[in-house]
Amino acid sequence: MEHEPGIFEQRDEAAELAADERARADFRAGRFVSHEKMAEWLKTWGTPDRKPLPPEWLK
Repeated sequence: MEHEPGIFEQRDEAAELAADERARADFRAGRFVSHEKMAEWLKTWGTPDRKPLPPEWLK
């Protein structure tokens, strides 16, 4: 029986390069959340005072 590759085994190099360029453009434009802010937010998970995702992070 011949192995059929799964969807995650098939690379789309053009799509990966385009996604990388979009990420670089976002970073250059300041559209990112710092590690420190993300870590502080994640520390609230599993606690009674869990914080919701700040909506400005989705812009």
